[in-house]
Amino acid sequence: MNAGPRRRRIVHVVYSFAVGGLENVIVQLINRLPADRFEHVVLSLTTISDFRSRIQPPDVRFIELRKPPGHAVPLYPRIYRLLRELRPEVVHTCNLAALEVAPLAWLARVPLRIHAEHGWDAHDPQGRNPRYQRLRKLYRPFVSHYVAVSRDLDDYLGEKVGVLPARRSLIANGVDTDVFSPGPLVAVPGCPFVPGRHWLVGTVGRLQTVKNQPLLARAFVRLLREHPQAAQRARLVVVGEGPLRQPVEAILAEAGMQDLAWLPGSRDDVAAVLRMLDCFVLPSQAEGTSCTLQEAMASGLPAVATDVGGTPDLVEEGVTGHLVASDDVAALADGIWRCLEHPERSQAMGRVARERARSRFGMDAMVRPYERLFSGGLL
Repeated sequence: MNAGPRRRRIVHVVYSFAVGGLENVIVQLINRLPADRFEHVVLSLTTISDFRSRIQPPDVRFIELRKPPGHAVPLYPRIYRLLRELRPEVVHTCNLAALEVAPLAWLARVPLRIHAEHGWDAHDPQGRNPRYQRLRKLYRPFVSHYVAVSRDLDDYLGEKVGVLPARRSLIANGVDTDVFSPGPLVAVPGCPFVPGRHWLVGTVGRLQTVKNQPLLARAFVRLLREHPQAAQRARLVVVGEGPLRQPVEAILAEAGMQDLAWLPGSRDDVAAVLRMLDCFVLPSQAEGTSCTLQEAMASGLPAVATDVGGTPDLVEEGVTGHLVASDDVAALADGIWRCLEHPERSQAMGRVARERARSRFGMDAMVRPYERLFSGGLL
């Protein structure tokens, strides 16, 4: 009996597999690529969290190497043997931390080696580190094709790494606009605030340096000090977990405003959290294409975001939200105040944001180009 052609095996290589934007892209690709044509392996250089439960196909293989801090050289023989054993048609590496696997994939005779740049590392938030640029140039011959998720990253690959246009593609991250959509104002379990009665401003993301949530905490404190009447309604929501949780809590506690904020940690109901917000804030030092910003736009929220990376491609000043300078507490506080002070204008910006998300950031617009690349075609 003919079992049909072998499915193309893709090994997705990441530094870690936990809650995050690029990891969510991998989840969506695995869940949405045709199951009769592709099979998947998730290879984490460090660990794999219960985030794996979001992957739907039952036959996905997960491998964690538990790499200690430092270079992955001691793991090279094991990685090479794994690739020879798995015999994938495609190795898909994500960000600089996983790029060193590309030469091993070439050595293991993997036919197609695709590398995706999703954003900057916390140690190099603007992509200016000459050492990292040299590393990317060193690995360039071993990569078949590059993907950038934002225009600034695509420019960087061309100008700083020397990747020719024919060897790179710009594919923005996608968002499920059915899951992330406007809805009734209902508090999620555990939230101490009442949507509608309170005006909720918030953010979602890992609490790590490049995401810069302490900037939002300081801006919230400044907002209430400059406009004390706002304290009757304004409340802060910070969803996520990570090393910046303690600094955020300390800023709020020092100002005596810890009761005006809710930090629930990581949540599985992000869509419901976004639906109860009035304004979304992205205070990052650097971004590629922010998945949570796209999700907030699809949820019909105006955004106040730092003018970094690919964010200006998503947020249009005064149309879908407000852009402010990075690490500028006063500007961020003012942007939030403008949304609070002018609710009708803010709601109108949210409606435009929703329409733009539906027309520009649909999931098919992301999955189909990846499907062509993983199939061996070019865009």
